[in-house]
Amino acid sequence: MNSPILQKARAYEAQHGPEIPAGQRPVYHLTPWVGWMNDPNGFCFYQGQYHLFYQYYPYKTVWGPMHWGHAVSRDLLHWEYLPAALAPDAPFDQDGCFSGSAAELPDGRQLLLYTSVCKQEQPDGEMREVQTQSVAVGDGLDYEKPFAAPVLDAKDLPEGWSRFDFRDPKIWQEPDGSYSAVIVGQGRAEGGAALLFRSADGFHWEYVTILDASRGEYGVMWECPDFFELDGKQVLMAGPMEMHARDEYHNGHCVIALIGSYDPVNHRFVRENVQLMDEGIDFYATQTLQAPDGRRIMTAWMQAWAGISDKPHGAKWFGQTICPRELHIRDGRIIQTPVRELDAAHGERVFHSNVPISGETSLEGIGGRVADLTLTVTPEAGCRTFTVKLAADAGHCTTLTYEPRTRRLTLDRSQAGFHQDIVHIRSCTVRGESETLSLRILLDRNSVEVFINGGEQTMTACIYTPQEADGITFAADGKALLTAEQYQLSF
Repeated sequence: MNSPILQKARAYEAQHGPEIPAGQRPVYHLTPWVGWMNDPNGFCFYQGQYHLFYQYYPYKTVWGPMHWGHAVSRDLLHWEYLPAALAPDAPFDQDGCFSGSAAELPDGRQLLLYTSVCKQEQPDGEMREVQTQSVAVGDGLDYEKPFAAPVLDAKDLPEGWSRFDFRDPKIWQEPDGSYSAVIVGQGRAEGGAALLFRSADGFHWEYVTILDASRGEYGVMWECPDFFELDGKQVLMAGPMEMHARDEYHNGHCVIALIGSYDPVNHRFVRENVQLMDEGIDFYATQTLQAPDGRRIMTAWMQAWAGISDKPHGAKWFGQTICPRELHIRDGRIIQTPVRELDAAHGERVFHSNVPISGETSLEGIGGRVADLTLTVTPEAGCRTFTVKLAADAGHCTTLTYEPRTRRLTLDRSQAGFHQDIVHIRSCTVRGESETLSLRILLDRNSVEVFINGGEQTMTACIYTPQEADGITFAADGKALLTAEQYQLSF
């Protein structure tokens, strides 16, 4: 805690605070106190509270030398900001404290395991970021770096693995009290891969095995891994980079879940199924925890790298996380639903049952930019499309359009206030054979999260439509029956 670099960041936070023009900061999605946010880090339950750290540059709303921001919550929706937890202030992390995770030590202290970055000149004269793994230890508020060197570096990797692409450790405690961590690396033959390491005490680590790898199939490198048991299956989650579009997978960055089985004695993971975790636009860098009641809960960065130049007008912050989601396995696939804590925030209810829709119409009491809206749509024979307009006024809207014949659902935010020609339209094929479509839509000022048919699929996107654009309308090319239930959200 004697670090001038960390003290400078904390002083800046104290001076500037979370100021923003009224009505623009999201209500129940975590944003940074000030400055820039990307990957969630250290998502855990510690000393009676949920802790969520995040990649953080306090001084500007652009990516810079990475710190760790810090917030705590008792319900995953109301967040209290704590001072910055880590700063790039040691020789081994002077160019950034990159992503990582947290665990509790036997003496009750909290252990942070993170990627430490230091630029080094290479034989050809090029400066490159060398990535290692380091630790910090603290009490949930203040953290010290107990060692003068990383706890894992290139010498701990298998032969031929890159020291420039070795990052994002996810730590957990085993039943016997030891620790394991999955860390992504890049091998010559394997490409992006998830590597398993173990430690008796959380400080001294050794390599164990490769859990799984891309091998040219899922991107060129992986990021932000996670590895956990879920309803009798084992899940390896990762973020492939530079994906090529095919089937349900789109170009660029995405998040996949490799679902299978795991032999903890021989450390052998067998992949059975691969699932895209979100079919929208802004979703990356997932991290999960196991809640005290046993639920597996996931957070993620609600952003795509291609869209970082657009921001809420006048904001001194950038970046937000998703509404945390509960995960379950159904028929071999992961189901995602908003955390049940959101139900406690339900205020006034508006309900319309089996309303015939043809042409465009609005429903009394349905609207707003902070809401929990559930729609059940039953297209009649000959219905070509059903469309929901969100965050709408005369010049703006975000639409969800369903084509019953092809079962395609399209999210279009082309008129959602962006100034850049980036991805604004994305479609998915709705799974199943039922004629009825269910959509649960979470709105929170600058975002929309869509849960399809009970969370079998999701679509997530940021929107920057003026807050005054708060209309919601429905339209059918043909005829459809609509049941709509909306809760205003009170925080």
